Amino acid sequence: MSSEHVNLREAIRNLDNLPAMPVIAHKLLGLQMDSEDGERQMMMLISQDPLISAKIIGLSNSPLFGTTHKASSVREAAMLLGLRRVKSVATGIAVMSLASKPIGRFDPQELWIHNLIVAFAMLPVVHAMPARNRPADDLIFLSGMLHDIGYLALAYLDSNLSDDLHMRLAIEPDRPSIEVERELLEVTHDELGAELAKHWNLPDEIIAVLRYHHIPDAPEAAEGQPIVRILNITERLIPSIGLREFSGFQVEAKEWEALEIDPAQADEISSQIAEQADQAMQFASSFN
Repeated sequence: MSSEHVNLREAIRNLDNLPAMPVIAHKLLGLQMDSEDGERQMMMLISQDPLISAKIIGLSNSPLFGTTHKASSVREAAMLLGLRRVKSVATGIAVMSLASKPIGRFDPQELWIHNLIVAFAMLPVVHAMPARNRPADDLIFLSGMLHDIGYLALAYLDSNLSDDLHMRLAIEPDRPSIEVERELLEVTHDELGAELAKHWNLPDEIIAVLRYHHIPDAPEAAEGQPIVRILNITERLIPSIGLREFSGFQVEAKEWEALEIDPAQADEISSQIAEQADQAMQFASSFN
């Protein structure tokens, strides 16, 4: 590692180096959605932000939900999507606003597309699970929308090292990205993302998902299960769209069985994931 790079382990200990959570994301996460007041405040927060409002309304009208009714307001969109889902997606959109333009080779638009695709592509896996084991919708979406924010943290902490990484990922597109990172970085994006999530006081379950989504069999991943495994499987089955982050293709029978999913359903689930990913990509790309 050249002398021009910062020491990432030291940098993440200095909280001043990490980006602050956007105010609107912080406020959204603090809302209690089991009260009328929480619902009212969420509507107000989202309505005051034109970008988030447009994306939420556009999302509710996209083929992802197959609704015939077209929403024209945040309230109508929230009724179609569900309040908790809107809260998580809006939080993810707010977080992505930390970087409105590329930082060197890191393009936040590519990260936004990738994260949104993963958030929606996880749903066919979740729906194949026994109902008693399915995680809550808001946790699924928040995990998907934030799972790779470590790349954003890396671009903030050391844009040169971030450039080196994204150049290597472009040169070696068929190699698992986490392997490339382990060669190049002293702290990989999953670790950086978890540190940023801690800095933002996110729930322990979300921190565990960010930290272990590439190593779901780690004993420490238990805090984030089953979302850790759902996300890990999903990333291997989605097309390579947006952020270059190859995770492999094969999902073993025992991995499906760990979620109490019959491996015989794998092809059908994979097809549904591809369809969700394509629709999510079309929606996300419309906000270039």
